[in-house]
Amino acid sequence: MGEHGFWNHAQKNPGHLGLVDPDGREWTRGELFAESNRIVHGLRALGLEYGDTVAVCMPNCAEFYQIYFAVMQAGWYMSPINWHLAPAEIAYIVKDCGAKAFFGHERVAEACTKAVAEISFPKEACFSVGTVPGFRPLAELKKGQPTTLPSDRAPGQVMNYTSGTTGQPKGVKRALAPKEVDPDLMGELLGGFLGLFGVQPENDNVHCVGSPLYHTAVLVHSSSSMNWGHSVVLMDKWTPEGMLQQIDKYRVTLSHMVPTQFHRLLLLPDDVRAKYDCSSTRHMIHAAAPCPPDIKRRMLDWWGDSIWEYYAATEGGGTIVSPAEWRKYPGTVGKAWPGADVKIVDDEGKPVAVNEQGTVYMLLPDTMKFEYKGDAAKTKKNRLEIDGKLYFTVGDIGYLNDEGFLFLCDRKIDMIISGGANIYPAEIENALLAHPKVGDVAVFGIPHEDWGEEVKAVIEPAPGIEASEDLRKEIFAFCGDRLAKFKTPKTIDFVAELPRDPNGKLYKRKLRDPYWEGRDRNI
Repeated sequence: MGEHGFWNHAQKNPGHLGLVDPDGREWTRGELFAESNRIVHGLRALGLEYGDTVAVCMPNCAEFYQIYFAVMQAGWYMSPINWHLAPAEIAYIVKDCGAKAFFGHERVAEACTKAVAEISFPKEACFSVGTVPGFRPLAELKKGQPTTLPSDRAPGQVMNYTSGTTGQPKGVKRALAPKEVDPDLMGELLGGFLGLFGVQPENDNVHCVGSPLYHTAVLVHSSSSMNWGHSVVLMDKWTPEGMLQQIDKYRVTLSHMVPTQFHRLLLLPDDVRAKYDCSSTRHMIHAAAPCPPDIKRRMLDWWGDSIWEYYAATEGGGTIVSPAEWRKYPGTVGKAWPGADVKIVDDEGKPVAVNEQGTVYMLLPDTMKFEYKGDAAKTKKNRLEIDGKLYFTVGDIGYLNDEGFLFLCDRKIDMIISGGANIYPAEIENALLAHPKVGDVAVFGIPHEDWGEEVKAVIEPAPGIEASEDLRKEIFAFCGDRLAKFKTPKTIDFVAELPRDPNGKLYKRKLRDPYWEGRDRNI
């Protein structure tokens, strides 16, 4: 048994602050521990056994962590579901993951009710936070159950579902750790992931969660913090000033963020930013997309050397870069972390030379091996054997410099081929985001009879800025000194809001696909 792990910390110091939920209620470690144990006992009474799965569809709340820490000590799988999905999409995941219990929330009552009706999911195994018609209250599952640690504890796993760029989403399923492994030891190992960023256990660390817990990295990082004895401040809906308030009030030291959030923080007026003390920040870790260099420099100037970055995927990873390393190599997403490896290969699957672009592949260690549940073809398609080792890709294009630092160009599927030239939308988006009147932007290729594709930009104006023909002309002129003519958007449209999920992921397909209806993109 190790020193750390959530249950270990909860028993050693039950009165310590464990969680501040979105309503401002402060939960001690001991309270979370007790509720988590009740859920284990209640689900076992329902008939759940080692290796079974529970599905969770709820916004950020204390109960999400209670269920998570129940699963992770009972040898079950947990499949978090994006609660913004349509009922049919929720139903598909609940059925596909083989859930034996389903947890919903009154905020998404209609979607949850329709989902379980569609697949005739047993009502006795449906539980809710708040009132959901046809669901049993979560309190009913816990009622009369002991708060003590359950017997026959075993490490569980999270089985996340990929977003499914084509076809149905697929569950990323890894084998459970051996039954004899102590869940606290597994928790300590998971917490140790934060050590890659220099984060220390216990201490005075406070982790702010501003993104949905159904995202892989958000749950991994925040639960790792709890496994390492940190307090967590949980936000429901992220807003730039709201996060600054939490940082100032709770002396937040670390978080998991995305570049879109940095950009929106920097759009706040100077007098608003100056109201809040952010000097406590030490490890504000970001990923999900490369951060435009100008935005990252400005964040480093504001928050100091607390902006860390990594590159990975639900399937595994990855690379990491410290603030000092990034200053030396602006734009990099880092070097392979201990035990990881990165290869750049051409279209024939052969490694390319240093500084040459190709598809990014990452080593798939034995401990991280997974399968896409029910899809052997997809599992095989994204893998490649190099020098006798297995690597996987998520389809990104990039290159390694002489020192082994990885630079990303863009997703292969997003690359624009115009007149035979490869154009990377991310480069154009980074340039446009430097304009003070641009709040958000998406760049993609649309059909062109002669060139194959032409560059189009869709822009969300910054707060307080009105879309107009004058603004369009101003942005075109701005591009003149920053982008080659063939990279400059041929057309610019304005929208009130780009289609992003609450964690900042841009659904570019929603913008691009209508232009390609009935046509083939040769990417």
